[in-house]
Amino acid sequence: MKLREVLSIPSSPQSGSELLDHPLKWRVWKIMSQSIIVVKLGGTEGINFSAICQDAADLLKQGDQLVFVHGGSAEANELGVLLGTPPKMITSPSGYTSRYTDRKTLEIFLMAVNGKVNSLLTEQLQMLGINAFGMCGLDGKLMQATRKDSIQSIENGKRKIIRDDYTGKIERINSELLMMLLNTGYLPVIAPVAVSEKGEALNIDADRAAAMVASALRAEILILLTAVPGLMKNFPDESTLIRQLSAGQLTAASEGAQGRMKKKVLGAEEALRGGVRRVIIADGRIKNPITNALSGNGTLIE
Repeated sequence: MKLREVLSIPSSPQSGSELLDHPLKWRVWKIMSQSIIVVKLGGTEGINFSAICQDAADLLKQGDQLVFVHGGSAEANELGVLLGTPPKMITSPSGYTSRYTDRKTLEIFLMAVNGKVNSLLTEQLQMLGINAFGMCGLDGKLMQATRKDSIQSIENGKRKIIRDDYTGKIERINSELLMMLLNTGYLPVIAPVAVSEKGEALNIDADRAAAMVASALRAEILILLTAVPGLMKNFPDESTLIRQLSAGQLTAASEGAQGRMKKKVLGAEEALRGGVRRVIIADGRIKNPITNALSGNGTLIE
């Protein structure tokens, strides 16, 4: 009798909880299916990068394939203040917040996120024996985006048009490049910077970038690690953690989400629409955060 049959593992599980409720079944099915897990590491303070890297090392030994996409807002904010350009956040008419990115802010963002965060994260992985490949969307046109001609911001109740913003919407992921790296044993570590049609560097949202990467790679799971246990009904009351959501409930969930969590819900929606089987928003502050998410802790969306 085959191991799959002994453990009653379906060849194509229909429910995330079907496997997430049984860690051993999850691990065996993952090895047999050789699917990809995309992990997005939040850029806010409190995320335990060391624990995430150690957890990744253990998972790689078991045959998993991982791709990291990271943020770096805390480092960018700190560097901006030191250089006399503190961060300016803007809110769109639909309620999403983002970083106002003129040319000077873009250069600070590149130094902090692509220069420091990406390099130090890659260093941590290398020290654990993982052949990590640090990169951003500029490299090999990994993430191609269209620069926005203008964006709208709500300030003091009034709508404002901003035209000097270096942000963009991802149009294409160079999945061939990522698969080449994965198939030769690398762990891609991706900073949230894209390239425009003109070759310009663009600041992009890391949650949505992770969703696009996961979709392009046909990843089985996208894990969004953040500084809270998951999506909460009444933030910041962690006892109101929402354990599971269907794709059809995401619109209502987005309306109730606050701050940066709105972008995570949007990223989850885009990932599912792009073919990712399930998304987990989970705690990145704890020990074994990836395994913890795969074991059913956090908010499972499918």
